[in-house]
Amino acid sequence: MESKLAKQIRIWITIVAGAFILIFSGLGFGAKFIELIHTFTGESDGVFAITPMVNYLLATMGFFCMLIWATLNGMFNDVEGPKQTMLERDEMLDAK
Repeated sequence: MESKLAKQIRIWITIVAGAFILIFSGLGFGAKFIELIHTFTGESDGVFAITPMVNYLLATMGFFCMLIWATLNGMFNDVEGPKQTMLERDEMLDAK
């Protein structure tokens, strides 16, 4: 059994690691978005990059929408349940 202190430390490490990843991901996304704005405002050197940047933006928005949808539908409430169900069904099929 994990102690309360160990659990709190693990939670804080997860939060710090998540924030670290999100900060640098956000900076990278912001840089790409600024490039997109510069391209649309008439900078001719980056015209070739319009399609990949728009695809990047749309894919990111799609994944973000799926994350919000999954959260609102409670798909992260019981992450252990599907594993247990799968193992129970596997045992049932092996018994047959």
